[in-house]
Amino acid sequence: MYAYIKGELAETNPDHIVIETGGIGYQVFISGQTFEYLPAVGEEIKVYTYLYLREDAMILYGFLTKDDLELFKLLISVSGIGPKGGLAILSALSADDLRFAVLSGDSKAISKAPGVGAKTAQRVILELKDKMSLEDAFEKKSEHVQTLKISGNGQVRNDAVMALTALGYSSAESLKAVSAVEITEEMDVEAVLKAALKHMSLL
Repeated sequence: MYAYIKGELAETNPDHIVIETGGIGYQVFISGQTFEYLPAVGEEIKVYTYLYLREDAMILYGFLTKDDLELFKLLISVSGIGPKGGLAILSALSADDLRFAVLSGDSKAISKAPGVGAKTAQRVILELKDKMSLEDAFEKKSEHVQTLKISGNGQVRNDAVMALTALGYSSAESLKAVSAVEITEEMDVEAVLKAALKHMSLL
């Protein structure tokens, strides 16, 4: 019904905002990650929205990027997770971190979200792993975060992640470290591994 709402940011709260447009103030519920990137009150804002219909209410959920919205839709498609649970996960994890967690089977990272237990986190991984790809985790970065330019052979990238994991790093840490490396066609696994380890030492 509503693809997005664009207007003046009239009010901000940790869990929702009010956007005024056409003389109407729309209450839109947001994640903690979205809250961190909000402009100042009085400035123009555009949020991509999801309308949740209940018998007793019509609730709008908003996101600053289409990517976040699509991930929210994926989350609420998981059995046992409603809009509040989806927002809780996207408050605890950025879009990229969520992808890394799902693809690496890191249920502990997902279960850090309020109200999300270990079993629910495992269900998220089980039901969404086939709906996400390693390419998405590396290349589909949020619009409000600086895009990481990553190129090179996908197999080299995967082998570097596996090598880091063999060295004792978690799968999520390994994925993040390799994603921060700008891989060129000339780089082999050893070169990517060294660059990733250097990046990790700077964190």
